[in-house]
Amino acid sequence: MTLPNPGAWQAIIEEHAPQLYRDVSTLRDNVLQEGALPLKVKVLMTMLCDALLAHDDGVKNIANRARAVGATEEEIAETLAVAFVMGGTPALVTGANAFKK
Repeated sequence: MTLPNPGAWQAIIEEHAPQLYRDVSTLRDNVLQEGALPLKVKVLMTMLCDALLAHDDGVKNIANRARAVGATEEEIAETLAVAFVMGGTPALVTGANAFKK
């Protein structure tokens, strides 16, 4: 499944390294689909990781992807609470970007 709101990095990689883009996209599509974990949960997990890694814009973009696949504001907030437990205040500060419009 192709996720809504692809990252800007994808267009750059596709232009400059098309085979790498195809390989990464195939793997990503295989992982980020319905399975034992629902797609919504997997997308929220990616948002959590971006919060832990301090990717401000990534958190915002992935939160919008999560919304597009059915995540509620409460689910986004709970995911950020987990990011805080695992990564402390820096993860929470970055995670706050999930609510930027």
